[in-house]
Amino acid sequence: LVYRGDRLPVWDAQAESFVDPETRNPLTAWGEAVEAVEAVEEPAHVVTFGRQVHSKGILGGTDEAGRHIGYLTKYLTKSTGEVIEATSARQREHHDRLHAELSITPCSPRCPVWLLYGIQPLGATSRTTPGHCKGRAHRWTTLGLPGRRVLVSRKWSGKTLADHKADRKAFVRDMLAAVGIVKPEQDTTRLIWRKVDPGDRDAPPRAHLLMRAIAERITWKAEYDRALLAAGPPMSGPETSATPLAA
Repeated sequence: LVYRGDRLPVWDAQAESFVDPETRNPLTAWGEAVEAVEAVEEPAHVVTFGRQVHSKGILGGTDEAGRHIGYLTKYLTKSTGEVIEATSARQREHHDRLHAELSITPCSPRCPVWLLYGIQPLGATSRTTPGHCKGRAHRWTTLGLPGRRVLVSRKWSGKTLADHKADRKAFVRDMLAAVGIVKPEQDTTRLIWRKVDPGDRDAPPRAHLLMRAIAERITWKAEYDRALLAAGPPMSGPETSATPLAA
């Protein structure tokens, strides 16, 4: 660590970057730090965890698939503290040491912890607090695990959120069309979207907007329920919960 305690980098408004509190020299830029790391041929430390990947195919619709889905959905929503519980003083001390190290270990290129090492992270502003990061990797409840424990869908499906939204919209549109409810595409090319300024007289009252949105969604739900009833009873599949009975 280059900075710690009360001796921390300060923001220079003129240079629009963090500088040393004594020399007023700017900290190492992120690009320069990356180039310096890439120039190193041998790493200072190497940690290996052995063979970790065990790929296994799962057939959809089988009891095994339901069991695996149940366990995944159960443990992916738990915090580390719920899964790994310290039951002895030695384990609690280990968790304390791990948490202390993670508090000074940068978690991403934008992590403010980089400032403690004399490196300016990406996107640093005057509101960035040196050494204080809100990332989940620094928390006691995660102990180094980042926010996502599985790959985001676009990395294994090749689709973005907009693509998934379009798929859901097309699915609902097809179901409604099957019972004679046709939803034509609205032409929005002639519309201009802008934010409503406070006090705009042309803006409808907020209560009217809320009631209209509620009525619109009630209509959508009624139409979708009608399409579901016309499609027949729902298909019964295998039990996919790891804990079928609630505690």
